[in-house]
Amino acid sequence: MSKGLLLDTHIWLWLALPDQRLAAPAREAIEQAITAGNLRVSIMSAWEISMLEAAGRIRLGIPVNEWMEMALALPGLTCLPLEIPLIFDAHRLPGDFHKDPADRLLVATARHFDLTFITEDQKILDYAQQGYVRAYSSDAKELPGYP
Repeated sequence: MSKGLLLDTHIWLWLALPDQRLAAPAREAIEQAITAGNLRVSIMSAWEISMLEAAGRIRLGIPVNEWMEMALALPGLTCLPLEIPLIFDAHRLPGDFHKDPADRLLVATARHFDLTFITEDQKILDYAQQGYVRAYSSDAKELPGYP
């Protein structure tokens, strides 16, 4: 049993904005994780959002620091730090996984903390099919529940 949910960067954005692309199964699983205090994001996602906003690839409507403060204040959400073992794990992921450093750190975080990763990234979902990380698409019917 997973110890909670880890949101991929885009899923966190969709939740915080809120965005209609976040499917109902993910919303339900996220609500359950919030209630149980088991919802997580990685500090790498904060970095990615800052980078995307600075490059003009996303618009948040308010300064990024204000948006980040509000997004991190979502009830039941914990931001996980970047720990040294995660850096090593990201370079030593088993199986066949692509080279994107942010994705590698996010997957290593999910594995390290025994979290279920919610993403729409097909490369990560394919990697999960190899059995190396627990990851689901936001519209997957088998998303875990948290009592």
